[in-house]
Amino acid sequence: MNENTIHDCDRHLIEPKEIWENHVESKYFNRFPVTLRSCDKKGNRPFYRNSSNTSEYFIADEPIFFNWTNALQSGASDHGSELTKKLEQATSGQSQIQSMDDSGIYSASIFPTFTGYIVNHSAIDSETSIAYAQGYNNWLEDYCNADKNRLIPAAVISRHDPSTMVNQLETILEKGWRNITLRPEPIQGLTLGDPSYERFWQCCAEHNISVSLHGGTHLDQPDVAGKQRFNTRFAMHACSHPMEIQMAFLTLLDSGVLERNPTLKIGLLEAGASWIPSWLWRLDNICYPEFPSLIKDNIKMLPSEYFKRHCWVTLEIGEPCLKNVIDTIGINKILYGSDFPHPDHIQFNLNGNLHEKFLLNKHDTNVILTRNSTDFFNF
Repeated sequence: MNENTIHDCDRHLIEPKEIWENHVESKYFNRFPVTLRSCDKKGNRPFYRNSSNTSEYFIADEPIFFNWTNALQSGASDHGSELTKKLEQATSGQSQIQSMDDSGIYSASIFPTFTGYIVNHSAIDSETSIAYAQGYNNWLEDYCNADKNRLIPAAVISRHDPSTMVNQLETILEKGWRNITLRPEPIQGLTLGDPSYERFWQCCAEHNISVSLHGGTHLDQPDVAGKQRFNTRFAMHACSHPMEIQMAFLTLLDSGVLERNPTLKIGLLEAGASWIPSWLWRLDNICYPEFPSLIKDNIKMLPSEYFKRHCWVTLEIGEPCLKNVIDTIGINKILYGSDFPHPDHIQFNLNGNLHEKFLLNKHDTNVILTRNSTDFFNF
């Protein structure tokens, strides 16, 4: 990649509803069909329609989103035609490339929108979860074939049964891919640091796989940040991304995954970066020295050193304290991701003076936009 070209490290596609029936093995699709349903004018739900501003995905008879209320469905249309255009552009590889050209983006790592909620849904069994992950990955391959140099796929792996994850990873490696994405939350009661994941993490490190942890609000799993206290979109969304990412790093650190796999590459996406200085300071200066004998096997150096060795993070345009972040983890571990085409980031764009938007000098801005992604995403 040319050093002056921008790579978007967190760009999403929108899965057309047809892909599930066309790409998921029929016995699994028939058992747990994914359908698009809509509210009627009185707010009653569900009934079937092809499309609607208030449509909702279901898997069998379960909504794929937890607490996706009628009011929230209506609110999702607040952004109007601008958002609709962006969502439509994200449905195919060719139109995605056009959207990138419109934004001055040369290449992008491509992440799912709905798939993570389907594959990680609490109501489905492991075999079905794997079938949906594999169906999505096969469709994603066609999507990114629109231009393999510009669209970099992030494959999805089911976490329902950790004993299957190495085999899933091997299937992805056969495609020639070296990038995967996982949810940061506990899935089926297991955190990312659970001992049953041990061989999987070893394989990721052995094969130089970049693992992007990317959460999202409304996941249907019981142990999700904010879910036990809040039921509004505003409050749940405030918790879901940054808090789950911080705890995901913590579970990998505390369980010794990072100690045992020194080459493991972890991306922490869509959670911002300004929390990093205070979080690592606390881990280094309060938690680490308190009871050394309790952590001596799994945490043998300062938590911040593990973070700097293993982790890359995406920033938010204009967020505060970025100079402190650079001082803490180094400029080479910071990435840019647009979150296109999702509405919570629609107000951010790359128009205008970029280093002023990033609140950084020109050199640091260019490093973040053009260089760091190559090291993490293996292209």
